[in-house]
Amino acid sequence: MVLKIKIVAPNKVVFDDQVDEVVLPSVSGQLGILTNHAPLITGLGNGVMRVRKQGTFIPIAVLTGVAEVDNNEVSVVARAAELGSGIDVNRARAALARAEQTLATSQNKTELLQAQTALERANARLRAAGAL
Repeated sequence: MVLKIKIVAPNKVVFDDQVDEVVLPSVSGQLGILTNHAPLITGLGNGVMRVRKQGTFIPIAVLTGVAEVDNNEVSVVARAAELGSGIDVNRARAALARAEQTLATSQNKTELLQAQTALERANARLRAAGAL
């Protein structure tokens, strides 16, 4: 048996296929999904989702969202998501550097929170691209 997974972000379907396994970056930690998993709904944090198809893991950067598992179907709705193979590593590194600079120099709590989120997103994109 296989899992049907569909990952959507605003204005696009990022991934839609049948896979053997899904590893979600849930807000409470990594969550593995195999066939016949119990139904659940979970929030997703900034991180790397991995889907295994024919023995190969495909990394996908997910920037917050929600996942539902029911009847061997995994549905993910994310604020942003992209395949690791499509990530511009230089752009992600530049975003990481900007976030680190803001964290090191800002005293504004709103800026610090935004920079921490940007740092998490840049790290997730770099991990999905295999650059970290």
